[in-house]
Amino acid sequence: MGPQQSILRPPEYASRAGIKLAHALCEFSLDVSGLICADFGCHVGGFTDCLLRHGAARVYAVDTGYGILADRLRRHQRVVVRERTNALHADPPSEPMDLVTIDLSWTRQRHAIPAALQWLSPRGLIITLIKPHYELDSDERAAWLTDGLLGAAHAEEVCRRVVASLPGLGARQIAWTASPITGAKSARRGKGKGNREYLVLAAPAH
Repeated sequence: MGPQQSILRPPEYASRAGIKLAHALCEFSLDVSGLICADFGCHVGGFTDCLLRHGAARVYAVDTGYGILADRLRRHQRVVVRERTNALHADPPSEPMDLVTIDLSWTRQRHAIPAALQWLSPRGLIITLIKPHYELDSDERAAWLTDGLLGAAHAEEVCRRVVASLPGLGARQIAWTASPITGAKSARRGKGKGNREYLVLAAPAH
């Protein structure tokens, strides 16, 4: 099943995050078949599920939580579960990653990208989900957020700022795209819209 077909059948994924990653694989024309991957911030396993369904040879599912990953993924022979593990500080496995995906809440890219590079092979790639509302400083949060939501213009401005910062983190941007769906809605916002998010394909700067 190709990425575009998967997007049209989101119930197949462990969570809606799988829709976001499937969109990125399609937009970036990236084939993950046979790749060794790590999923930073796997949570229920939307990204992990998507990688498996698109042929990844192995996925290291990394999360600070415990018991959150969907059971069918936990028992999957191609999944290595790394629970109670902070991806920002964890020692990488002995085998380098061909691809690291990142979906970390409350964590800025300036912390996530260097951690991913530690796990990556020299020719490896990163797909990171940028959540602009988590990249704001305190003044911006006060001025730009309305009931927890960041407007479209400011969201894209922040995304471009993060992309421009990648060389300083040791990475280079290859491509980026808007997520086809917004982020999860908080309880405080109830049935309102979630925040805009973006997916970036990056590689080591060297």
